[in-house]
Amino acid sequence: MRLLYAALVSARGWRRRLIAFAAGAVGALAMAPFDFMPAMIVSMTAAVWLIDACVEAAPAKQEHIPIGLNPSNLQDYAQAFDSGAISDRSHDFMRSESALAARLRLPAGAWSAFGAGWWWGFGYFVAGLWWLGAAFLVDADEFLWALPLGVAGLPAYLAIFPGFGFMLARLLWSPGSGRLFALAAGLGLTEWLRGHVLTGFPWNNFGMALGGNLVTAQLASIVGLYGLTVISVAMFSAPAAVCSPRAKLTPRSAASPVLAALAALAAIIGFGELRLGEPDPGVTPGIAIRIMQPNLALDAKFRPENKVAILSHYLNLAGRPAEDAAFEHATATLHVWPESAFPFVLSRDAWALDKIGAFLPPDSFLFTGAARAQEAAQEAADEAAEQAARRDEADNGADDEDPLASSAPSVKFYNAIQVVSAGGLILDNYDKVHLVPFGEYLPLESLLRRLGLRQFIHVPGGFSPGSARASLSAPGLPKAAPLVCYEAIFPGEVVPDDPLSERPGYLLNVTNDGWFGQTAGPHQHFAQVRLRAIEEGLPVVRAANSGVSAIIDAYGRVLRELPLGATGVLDGPLPLRIAPPLFARFPRGATILVWFAALAIAFVSHHRTLTKMNK
Repeated sequence: MRLLYAALVSARGWRRRLIAFAAGAVGALAMAPFDFMPAMIVSMTAAVWLIDACVEAAPAKQEHIPIGLNPSNLQDYAQAFDSGAISDRSHDFMRSESALAARLRLPAGAWSAFGAGWWWGFGYFVAGLWWLGAAFLVDADEFLWALPLGVAGLPAYLAIFPGFGFMLARLLWSPGSGRLFALAAGLGLTEWLRGHVLTGFPWNNFGMALGGNLVTAQLASIVGLYGLTVISVAMFSAPAAVCSPRAKLTPRSAASPVLAALAALAAIIGFGELRLGEPDPGVTPGIAIRIMQPNLALDAKFRPENKVAILSHYLNLAGRPAEDAAFEHATATLHVWPESAFPFVLSRDAWALDKIGAFLPPDSFLFTGAARAQEAAQEAADEAAEQAARRDEADNGADDEDPLASSAPSVKFYNAIQVVSAGGLILDNYDKVHLVPFGEYLPLESLLRRLGLRQFIHVPGGFSPGSARASLSAPGLPKAAPLVCYEAIFPGEVVPDDPLSERPGYLLNVTNDGWFGQTAGPHQHFAQVRLRAIEEGLPVVRAANSGVSAIIDAYGRVLRELPLGATGVLDGPLPLRIAPPLFARFPRGATILVWFAALAIAFVSHHRTLTKMNK
């Protein structure tokens, strides 16, 4: 361990950057579909040592390494570390700042720490998000040129956040175990920022190293994803405390952080097992769910000329006999179809509504993803009132014109979930609030369109965001908290925030992960959706075009599932919700408390170090 530490701390230039990149990439193995938790231990331990290296680098340039010691000789370097020769510091330590750091009143190595954090984060996000490149191959003639922006450009941007996380940690750096909490506080803050800045993208948050395991994920019911992040960083970086650059460690003091981390992990596992051992909440009586996973190829799914074939495929699938004997004679009361199910505007297509209405049994409802169009000055109620008139004028559905491309500019389009009754009427709508930049709309549209760019979805002007998060309802069914695609990855933002609104009975997630094929992406998406069930104490009903579709209970247990790439239907009951967990009641309180605890420990340790240096 000492030789490994000495090798990392003595690395300079491209060697250190390569080590940082590789250490970050290893951490991605802790994410779905691998969920290899020890990988995060390796990655976070290396992260601590990388910051140690930045702290050591500036004094080394001032010849604080004893004369005659060759840093390339790792054995000598390790012996010098053990003897304390490398750890002797004077007030010159604080005066050895670079010119830039001095002007900003930053301690030595702060900007070096940012650089190490950027390379570490770049490796982490390249290894964890490489699958984004698959989306650029769906329409390769138009988007292949932009593939490097997805697989390298986005990771390069996201790496800025751990870069600043490392820098913040350096500001509170101290020898011993205090630096573990400095890193936890730094990365905890920047991971929260990553989930909020520029619409946010909290994908593969470090807390998912614990959140990917059903047992350890139960802690999210108290602290949420961002609280898991602070705890994960502090706990998984504990082995780094075995080596410290400026503290003479006894075997006991070196082992204490590791033992404390093991005790914390044991407590988390114990809590998870205890929570999962609680009585089963049961199912909602009288409700049978049928989820359809059509597994349509995207090059065919969005073609208006395939309208009749696509709807026929859906109705044939949805009408299959149940494979589960428990639902063989049950009539589904809740049908769920995935995001953007149709290559046309459902509310404007009387033929399609008639077909769906004729298919649905009485007292049954379809919740489906669909593009919704609305005149800019038109109220939503007007659209519902005109449905009957449109059906009277409908033909047999032979119109192949693309209704999206031919719409007037005054029309706004929404990525919606719509509730259709057995009579073919649309009873309720939810418009997606949190849109995907460059996928569903184009930021700075007027500028970027002049440069030849457009969003992935062919909708004039892109989708417009919905006005507010709201529940969906249908007679005889519990209210649903609708989530379109990646809206489900934002902790604390999945249910309506109106304090007067009724708590929903379940989370309804419709998505189309077919953009990413048979890669890690859909598995990572699914893992995050499951964590929302644990945080909110609500079951999840999920329909995905190509998988993973599932019914998940309020503890995150997957009751029924259609795997990635399968075509079929999934029958099951609607699990009951449980009492709202602490996180659902106070979505920010516990997270802030955990973060401030890490910050306080780091600050006290740092203050003690400064006090000793000034004596």
